[in-house]
Amino acid sequence: MNILSELTALLTNMNVPFEAGHFSGVPPDEYVVIIPLVDSFALAADNLPQADIQEARLAIYSKDNYYPLRNRLTKALLGSDFTISDRRYIGFEADTKYHHAAIDIAKPYEVEVG
Repeated sequence: MNILSELTALLTNMNVPFEAGHFSGVPPDEYVVIIPLVDSFALAADNLPQADIQEARLAIYSKDNYYPLRNRLTKALLGSDFTISDRRYIGFEADTKYHHAAIDIAKPYEVEVG
């Protein structure tokens, strides 16, 4: 299991349109882009990694009020044992007419070697 597969399942179950990296095609009025941020071995013992901490950003785009989607995502993420490290409003994009917000998340996974 990894953060991208978990987020894919979570967003699919929530019926939220999403893509990883960027949204291709004509975007709906509300959607999410998953942006992988970092994978780190932040926990180690005896010079060996004990956990693979994976982090991602959920970039939320909405033509209307982004709060309802942000709040639904927050509840679902916390219910799925993700750590939310940041939630912020990025701004209104005048060229696309979308409000842009972000939720940064992290989750530890078992170290997979090989």
